[in-house]
Amino acid sequence: MSIIAYLIAYVAIVVFLGAVVAKVMAYKKLPQHVRWELYPVAHEASRAEHGGSYLEDVDWWKKERESSMVGELKVMIPEILLLKGVWEHNKSLWWVSFPFHFGLYLLAAFAGLLLFGAVLHAGGVSMVPGAGGFAGLVILATKILGPVAYVLCGLGAVGLLVRRLSNREMRNYSSVGHYFNLILFMVTLGVALYTWRAYDPEFHAMRGFVYSLITFKMIKFDSALFATQMLMIFALMAYIPLTHMSHFFMKYFLWHDIRWGDEPNINTPEIDKRIGENLGQPVSWAAEHVHADGKKNWVEVASFNPMRPDGNEAE
Repeated sequence: MSIIAYLIAYVAIVVFLGAVVAKVMAYKKLPQHVRWELYPVAHEASRAEHGGSYLEDVDWWKKERESSMVGELKVMIPEILLLKGVWEHNKSLWWVSFPFHFGLYLLAAFAGLLLFGAVLHAGGVSMVPGAGGFAGLVILATKILGPVAYVLCGLGAVGLLVRRLSNREMRNYSSVGHYFNLILFMVTLGVALYTWRAYDPEFHAMRGFVYSLITFKMIKFDSALFATQMLMIFALMAYIPLTHMSHFFMKYFLWHDIRWGDEPNINTPEIDKRIGENLGQPVSWAAEHVHADGKKNWVEVASFNPMRPDGNEAE
């Protein structure tokens, strides 16, 4: 079972990274999006308080545009870490959604500590329970963060499941996948929590597993429970980016590239090319006045003159 666990772990890592790259590449190949025209745009720091845009300025195309990454981060960090939008618009949902999402962030930090500890161990630093100095701090932080992340994310998953089952509005928009994903998290975290309590309270075995992964030294397991835990964790890791839960990294593009994308189309051949591709898309709207048949593209539909018998564009 040890060899199977290692093979699944390596495959899961490849699938996770491959799925993330594939999602990003697929997004990059999508047609040019239509500008949202929602204000304020966070990177225009001077207008962030009241809204508006550089288009208000006289001869705006002759002036240097303002772009502040700090301004974007001031909006994105509270939204991503604290779910600020959910708190402002749906507080009852926030109480179950925030623990789940923040628990996921803690799980990522916990995994980072395990990896850091494994790297230290590979570098010759003793990472056995009771170690002192900097290694002891890493072990202590890992020991504290792991159970907190398990409990917080698990309780959030339970809360979201109950919410989807009990709230009629959410139930109408919930698919089998939504329920399956939450149950999968609940079961995986439940097994992880039990393994921590019953077998690996210091996370020494888990850190050793990560160490063996990065050094390609397979260690035989002495616990079927621990092996089951690792199989479930890595299977879940590979599964996440293949589902709608991939929004945990795709949200960057929603905010930075779509919601706040305000680059003017001036001397931008790439944007011209993508707009041209959009205009070449066939139109199949059912509205009679559009005269779309699924074959005419946007240019043909826009230039069609319904007031002329021959349908030619107006002179």
